[in-house]
Amino acid sequence: MPATIARPYYIANDGVPSGRTLPPLTDPDEISRLRASCAAARRVLDRVGAAVGVGVTTDELDAISHDAYIAEGGYPSPLGYRGFPKSICTSVNEIVAHGIPDDRALVDGDIVNCDITIFLDGMHGDCSATFLVGEVDAATRHLVDVTERGLAAGVAAVRPGGRLRDIGRAIQGLARREGLGIVRELVGHGIGEEFHSPPYVHHYDEPRDRTRLRPGLVFTIEPMLTLGSPDVVQWDDGWTIATLDGQPSAQFEHTVIVTHDGVDILTA
Repeated sequence: MPATIARPYYIANDGVPSGRTLPPLTDPDEISRLRASCAAARRVLDRVGAAVGVGVTTDELDAISHDAYIAEGGYPSPLGYRGFPKSICTSVNEIVAHGIPDDRALVDGDIVNCDITIFLDGMHGDCSATFLVGEVDAATRHLVDVTERGLAAGVAAVRPGGRLRDIGRAIQGLARREGLGIVRELVGHGIGEEFHSPPYVHHYDEPRDRTRLRPGLVFTIEPMLTLGSPDVVQWDDGWTIATLDGQPSAQFEHTVIVTHDGVDILTA
């Protein structure tokens, strides 16, 4: 990583974040910097997604992302965060989230989620998508399609004066109608000057999510749906989260900001 690229503060703190809660953004300069970071994250994700294919390793996708982060003038937020060793998370098939890139080549019929976060001009921008590799079976394609629609449903539920709970309720309604599971252990989160911050966004109907959505509030929505049981297990590497039954899982993610008249998708 070139010395000219600014690192997030946790890199000098053994990867440990502060845990502070971010206030809603009201300063036009801060909002502008956040928009730029999120736009850069989207460009990195698009570049990585275009490289997904049969025979490509997730290590190669990580290298492509690393070069893309540098080209944007930003730092890969995952690299060194709590000790994470790579620049992106790549979660293949039954891996729900936090998959560590390695030398396994993608094969025909796989799906892979690529999760991108960039630290640029003091702001983190975060997004992810699940990509099809070659010819994917109909049930798994349906899973990916519904998960992307679940993200759209969650975003559509955001409005000023509404509740955080509205997001999870909208996603849960769709997932149940389509017969898919919702992973409960992993959530969306506040973001901006911090990589992760309250509020935490459940992707199912959680009655305790009473937080009012106020203009300037920034967070991610990132539903993880499963073809089988939503129960998960963490691998011994301390990061990788997999479905307990080995069935596929898909995820899509946007960073959004609540506006005075609705919501703006910053990573569209």
